[in-house]
Amino acid sequence: MEFLLLIVIGFATSFIGTLAGGGGLIGMPALLITGIPIHQAIAAAKFSNMFSSFSSFFVLLRQKKIQWRKAVWLIPISLGGGITGGMIASALPEKTMTAIAIGLLSFALALQLLKKQKNSCQTDAAISKKLYPVLYGIGVYDGMFGPGQATLLMYAYLRNGFEYLSAVAFTRFQTFLSCCGAFFTYLSAGHFNWKVAVFLATGSLLGAQTSIRIANKLQKHHLQMILNAVTLLLIIQLVIKLAN
Repeated sequence: MEFLLLIVIGFATSFIGTLAGGGGLIGMPALLITGIPIHQAIAAAKFSNMFSSFSSFFVLLRQKKIQWRKAVWLIPISLGGGITGGMIASALPEKTMTAIAIGLLSFALALQLLKKQKNSCQTDAAISKKLYPVLYGIGVYDGMFGPGQATLLMYAYLRNGFEYLSAVAFTRFQTFLSCCGAFFTYLSAGHFNWKVAVFLATGSLLGAQTSIRIANKLQKHHLQMILNAVTLLLIIQLVIKLAN
């Protein structure tokens, strides 16, 4: 029955992660509770996220919520960030990463609630060069561990005038790339367990496809409420984790 549990974990993680980010803070504790070693759990999560994030990105690409000629510029930034993060994963203790996550998520939520977004929210918004260092930094963070990584990407794109589903599309594509970079560093280090990863990926694919179809039916303010609520819950969970 363990394979069914992994599928359920993958589904829940990807479903929440696609809509608002933060799915890893559901999936990672669940994987660790089952007794899977931390590095194997991260490697399996990166593997499953590669497939789920690309599948949801591809749906939105076909729906023209994102343009390929703009997405392609993310390849070196996100791959490089994921590889860098995977390589330095053991350099920082988990508590340090958790504290960083709390700070970044709190800052992003405050910006979202206290400042007005750009009025021109559009599907064809361009990624400005000033965003490149931010996107690379989030990619590094994702490669290391990355609680709330997709949530931070969502805020970055929304703050720069992207329509919600376009922000989801760019976020899913960047997540795919950074997970690819990080996964191969964990694979080369011998931390990959196929028996865990395949079932986790199956659930993740199902969760991603389900959430994308639901997102298309929700109004923008509902999606924003989901994003803000998930962010607040992530911050609370991380603070509790840091205090223990």
